[in-house]
Amino acid sequence: MKVIDHLKNSKKTLFSFELLPPLKGHNINGIYKTIDPLLEFNPSFINITYHQEEVVYKKHESGLLEKKSIRKRPGTVAISAAIKYKYSSVDVVPHLICGGFTKADTEYALIDFHFLGINNILALRGDAPKLQRTFTPEKDGNSYASELVKQITNMNKGLYLDEEMENTTPTDFCVGVAGYPEKHIESPNLSSDLIFLKMKVDAGAEFIITQMFFDNEKYFDFVKKCREHGIVVPIIPGLKPITTLHDIRALPQIFNIDIPEELVKELHKCKTNEDAFHVGIEWGIQQSRELIKFGVPVLHYFTIGISENIRQIAKAVF
Repeated sequence: MKVIDHLKNSKKTLFSFELLPPLKGHNINGIYKTIDPLLEFNPSFINITYHQEEVVYKKHESGLLEKKSIRKRPGTVAISAAIKYKYSSVDVVPHLICGGFTKADTEYALIDFHFLGINNILALRGDAPKLQRTFTPEKDGNSYASELVKQITNMNKGLYLDEEMENTTPTDFCVGVAGYPEKHIESPNLSSDLIFLKMKVDAGAEFIITQMFFDNEKYFDFVKKCREHGIVVPIIPGLKPITTLHDIRALPQIFNIDIPEELVKELHKCKTNEDAFHVGIEWGIQQSRELIKFGVPVLHYFTIGISENIRQIAKAVF
């Protein structure tokens, strides 16, 4: 089922979560161990993240540096197929990014998903690789998420890159995009960011999943401003519980987000990562209950390979 159909058919807040593919050299059992404890809450869909190749430099005895491109995690096609096969009652939402893909690569990936019967995609531009300050698209690739959305919606109309193809079969993807309640790190301000978000929706996006946030007022204000800009599609809040003491420094730097002073004070009381883990659960429960009361369509949790905290939060609120 499409994500948008899940939302239309439900009168209550749904549950979903995002998975991180295993590192190269590991097997899929780690993903199953993340999924299994969360099945009791009837997830409507599971997102699978995609990670672009990284550039690393290997230093030789001569002192010279060798530049190498490596892919640390597998792509989403095989993982999505495995999850769809094992958990037939749960829909899969693979992420598809602009970075590292030509438009032809994108088309072939979409054809693979279509053949597998996967009809949901989260379309993202993707971040710049590590050690690269700005995002650079591939030659003949999509530069922006709005362009990627447009390519997908064209395929839904039976329009492929080869204009001479005849009797093509239209795909049937439901496309989601990302939204940033505290603005994207590259945007000068939230108003500019909303203009680009509107472009993605106008190109055919049917739902939005937000970046993580820890202050619900940021989400409420974001929804209000989206509506004022004519963005009327469902806006799904993305939540990530605090798991370690390191999060208080790392998350604001990586994701350009604020951590509320009340949460900071509670984390400063923690002596161990286990203490911080429990604070994250309690804050997540508080956030989730308030968002359900607000009437959000889905609570979408970022697991980052850990599901016990999500399980405890879901147990308290669903």
